[in-house]
Amino acid sequence: MSLETQVMTFMKDAMKSKDEALLRGLRAIKAEIIKAKTEPGANGTVTPEGEIKLLQKMWKQRKDSLEIFQQQGRADLAQKESEEIAVIEQFLPKQMSAEELKEVLTKLIQEVGATGPQDMGKVMGAATQQLAGKADGKSISAVVKTLLNP
Repeated sequence: MSLETQVMTFMKDAMKSKDEALLRGLRAIKAEIIKAKTEPGANGTVTPEGEIKLLQKMWKQRKDSLEIFQQQGRADLAQKESEEIAVIEQFLPKQMSAEELKEVLTKLIQEVGATGPQDMGKVMGAATQQLAGKADGKSISAVVKTLLNP
């Protein structure tokens, strides 16, 4: 089932139950899907990989906004952002734990043959491709730095 179909099903349920927070998050996802489908070269479709990238981008934007609102003491706006983050996370694949991430990256560093900080780019390229949707770039980068800098 495509992401768009899932979102539409959830939207119907959210409308029936009058869940404003869920509905707001679902509408945001639907808007991004429509925007992605109408981009040049999309041919009116979004691939499953594109859907994951779209959701990750939305998640990251809201996470950044949440931090800013919390720093500025805007609890009302921070609440809305955290509600939307929870909705987006329902559609993202399960994120890897720190231990799982470290284990996978250790193996990847050995496969790539990285020996030090100068190989960070090689490792990051392979890691972001292999772990797409399972971990965000910031956490991958942090673990790679600690593993390459003993």
